Amino acid sequence: MADKLNELTAAGVAVWLDDLSRVRLSSGGLDQLRREKHVAGVTTNPTIFAKALSDADEYNWQLRDLATRGVEVEESVRMLTTYDVRWACDVMRPSYDASAGVDGRVSIEVDPRLAHESDRTVAEAKALWWLVDRPNLFIKIPATEAGLPAITATLAEGISVNVTLIFGLDRYSAVMEAFLAGLEQAKANGHDLSKIGSVASFFVSRVDSEVDKRLEKVGSEQAKALKGKAAVANAQLAYERYTEVFSSDRWKALADAGAHPQRPLWASTSTKNPDYRDVIYVEELIAPGTVNTMPESVIHAYADHGETRGDTITGAYDAARKVFADLESVGVDMDDVIATLEREGVEKFEASWQELLDGVRKSLEAAAKGTGAPNKAAKGNAKAAEKAGGNA
Repeated sequence: MADKLNELTAAGVAVWLDDLSRVRLSSGGLDQLRREKHVAGVTTNPTIFAKALSDADEYNWQLRDLATRGVEVEESVRMLTTYDVRWACDVMRPSYDASAGVDGRVSIEVDPRLAHESDRTVAEAKALWWLVDRPNLFIKIPATEAGLPAITATLAEGISVNVTLIFGLDRYSAVMEAFLAGLEQAKANGHDLSKIGSVASFFVSRVDSEVDKRLEKVGSEQAKALKGKAAVANAQLAYERYTEVFSSDRWKALADAGAHPQRPLWASTSTKNPDYRDVIYVEELIAPGTVNTMPESVIHAYADHGETRGDTITGAYDAARKVFADLESVGVDMDDVIATLEREGVEKFEASWQELLDGVRKSLEAAAKGTGAPNKAAKGNAKAAEKAGGNA
């Protein structure tokens, strides 16, 4: 039987897992995915942590200790989440070493409530970097306008960054500019560029969800024929911009100093519409030097019936531009789509973060009262967070 995930890896796509929990760590499940399913990295978000903390007793001892020490809720969340991410970094360390620091990365997100505050985002990034204290960590920073200078400043400190919540092409170009500026400053600050990593998380399925909703509202046959095409076209054109930036003289100067490129990472790759093929956002986004972060269900689906047909991006630029032109012709304003998705993306993660805080607060209160299994107090909050936030 063909190893379809190995074929995907050989085509230049790094397979990452969009999930983390202490159960997955303590059971050896993450290490098994690394060894058997070619998983070479891990991404997390507030929704993932809210669900993880509500579903397992493995957190009880730490919650009891935090409650006994009287640790405040927000700091408790940091302790709980960085514990898991540090453990995951150790599990993924063989991939990090084997790839000379390119893969084997584990991401943790700054407090999403700071998405519009540059200085506080940088301070939080530095604190998380210090707390986890592993070279294969990524700090996730949203690609808001305030996030752009924070990305540059964080990289300038020698801290590796996963830029998240990218939906549009112009913002993606600004992210790459922030990355280059950050590496140039890092070099000037004396940091070893070969130790600094970065990915740019370009969201996929949410684009189709928003555009398809608008196409349904238009209602014409021409509009309905465009359903399910916007997300892939958007990502394909993002890759075109990536190849342009990372073939420039400016980039070559950084590469000569040991820098690794900021790879495009396809995020939100589970299919939201059941009418679409469940691995469409993997099969249609295959190109060298990319990352695809998937829920475990998508990883298994690709292992079962995914088709690696070589590079499905590079030759598709003209067709992708035609999709955009056709969307405009039926009245879909892609600039408004992108603005809506960014705003909603930040709001959803803020809501998930608040649900996480509320759940941990209840768990700490239960632990302080000695009522046992404190994490169960957070289940209702976590379910709400999961519904609000979706996957990466």
